[in-house]
Amino acid sequence: MTHAPVEHAEQAPVELVIFDCDGVLVDSERICVRVDAQVFAALGCHFTEEEIVETFVGSSGEIYDAAVEQRLGRPLEPGWHRAYEHLYQEAFDAELTAIDGVAETLEALGLPFCLASNGGHATIRRNLTTTGLHHHFEGRIFSASDVPRGKPAPDLFLHAARTMGVAPERCAVVEDSAYGVTAARAAGMRAFGYAGGLTAPHKLAGPGTVVFEDMRELPGLLAGRPVS
Repeated sequence: MTHAPVEHAEQAPVELVIFDCDGVLVDSERICVRVDAQVFAALGCHFTEEEIVETFVGSSGEIYDAAVEQRLGRPLEPGWHRAYEHLYQEAFDAELTAIDGVAETLEALGLPFCLASNGGHATIRRNLTTTGLHHHFEGRIFSASDVPRGKPAPDLFLHAARTMGVAPERCAVVEDSAYGVTAARAAGMRAFGYAGGLTAPHKLAGPGTVVFEDMRELPGLLAGRPVS
């Protein structure tokens, strides 16, 4: 596929890579979409798979709840999701794997990196531990629960960069969702849209964004070497 160049004539070198978790490090989005459909059916509302990908992949909890409430036509009870958490846990325990090529990519990166996810800390830790990736990120994990607003707001990425001591323009964000690349752009960071998952490449494309489909390409792309 064609890789869209980042639109800056001269760029500061990348000093920090910020990874999303779900769909970028762990192959969880396909599982979530399937279980989401079960949960929505139990609640009494219906979303197509396309709607689930479009509306919920990479979203914050606030966006998730608001979309479900709108479709239901009524407010959700506080803590409603707890009754369904076991469905996700059982599916993850049985099926969750790391994204193909991500472990070797982390080993080859040669740059400082961290993680910033809309998920909660317990979920992030569970998913990284299940897939054998937790040791790569220990002490460098940031959650939307740490900031006032999750993605697509820039708060989480700016918090991660500030904590890591790196200016936004020297950060690169690796995301697989439209919400994520929107947050990266809003934070003034370079975005690398991973299109090897559920989100269509054109949904990730935009200003200051490189779209790619194989995680093994990332080190070269970060170094400015387009992959044909």
